[in-house]
Amino acid sequence: MWKAVWLDGFSPNCRLICLSENPNEKTGDDNMALVKGFRGLRFNTEKSGNIADVVCPPYDIISEEQRLAYIEKNEYNIIRLELPKGDNPYENAATILKSWESNGILMREKKDAVYIYEEEFTAYDKKYSVKGCIVRVKVEEFEKGIILPHEFTLSKAKEDRLNLMKAANCNFSQIYALYSDKENKTISRLNKLSAATPDIELTDGDDVTHRMWIVTDEAEVTAICSDFDNRQLFIADGHHRYETALNYRNYCRENGLSKEGDAVDYQMMMLVNMEHPGLVVFPTHRIVRDLSSFNKQTVLNACTEYFDITEYPSIENMESVLTELYALDKKAFGMYCGDSSWTLLVLKSFDIMEKLLPNASKASQGLDVSVLHTLILEKLMDIDAENMAKQINLTYVKQADDALQAVDNGKANCAFILNPTKISEICDVSSAGEKMPQKSTYFYPKLITGLVMNKLD
Repeated sequence: MWKAVWLDGFSPNCRLICLSENPNEKTGDDNMALVKGFRGLRFNTEKSGNIADVVCPPYDIISEEQRLAYIEKNEYNIIRLELPKGDNPYENAATILKSWESNGILMREKKDAVYIYEEEFTAYDKKYSVKGCIVRVKVEEFEKGIILPHEFTLSKAKEDRLNLMKAANCNFSQIYALYSDKENKTISRLNKLSAATPDIELTDGDDVTHRMWIVTDEAEVTAICSDFDNRQLFIADGHHRYETALNYRNYCRENGLSKEGDAVDYQMMMLVNMEHPGLVVFPTHRIVRDLSSFNKQTVLNACTEYFDITEYPSIENMESVLTELYALDKKAFGMYCGDSSWTLLVLKSFDIMEKLLPNASKASQGLDVSVLHTLILEKLMDIDAENMAKQINLTYVKQADDALQAVDNGKANCAFILNPTKISEICDVSSAGEKMPQKSTYFYPKLITGLVMNKLD
């Protein structure tokens, strides 16, 4: 029932903020993303078995039931490294990694390589694909303006990833980042190099086809990496892993384990042109729960000052109504409290957001999630920022149907159904040096884990 909205391009204003208009103009070391090829660690399928049986989705979207299923699927499934469990999970992952290397289950590339990665998937009954390159990128503090975030992160997740990196000294999955290339210089290069049969190809359980081409020609590797000399990178997915990478680099330097320029300064990233027509972002919906004093009419009465309110008798048209308003750049939400009917809330004016967030940029003030969190959840429902961060009365879900069902099952007071964040908004907020509320974006499809790994030695 619920679909994503396809996004291509970004605002002209964002380009003025982000980049020099002359793609050949050098902006100096302080503004360069440093990109390199690397000798990836990959499965030797002659010993591990079919590549489709040893890969898995990113660790943060895998349930315990799914984790056990991947363990059962193949004794060498990378879930044992990416999401270890048990009494000594991180040490166990390090031991397994060492064993797989010594027994030839995992083998190191003989030469530095760039890994061209494509995902092909179906949406709106049509096939689409998104393609980029997996490389090593030098991690930089956000203040330098070279690599920019767009979301806040949670400490618990960063602690988990840091412990795994300390034990294994390896990237098992990629950080997903975007760059601007309106002239399609890099994707043209990648398309030419990936015209032949891919070195790796598989289709996962979600009917997403993953393809990888391994480029080891030194001149081609250099040319691809040099394309990024004047570019900023915008983290699309993997904020926890990126911040963990910075923490790990600092930990290694502070403890005499590395010096400037060593491998721990670089992390494995998937880089995709933000103008790529295959990019898609899903919204993350909000469930409000466990409010003893919740009353639908009280909330709506409070909303009338700031929102145009329309009642609909059936949820069947919710998606189409929200999508239409999204195309008109309206800030609109669907509020569902059960009984199959729903309420449309459309922001009347941005003036209130300027008052509530006076120190934020126009980009941040205008985000759908900013309007929902600041104006409705915090101001009108008394769910403050700390409450949201700790998810005391708020739950984030990817599927709108799951949010609606939570209300119908009595597990939630109400649900707010959102439109997706636009690529232009991500760029504008990042360029302003700001971050979006947690769970503002969900890039689809997720990058699969296990096609290539990055040893940090």
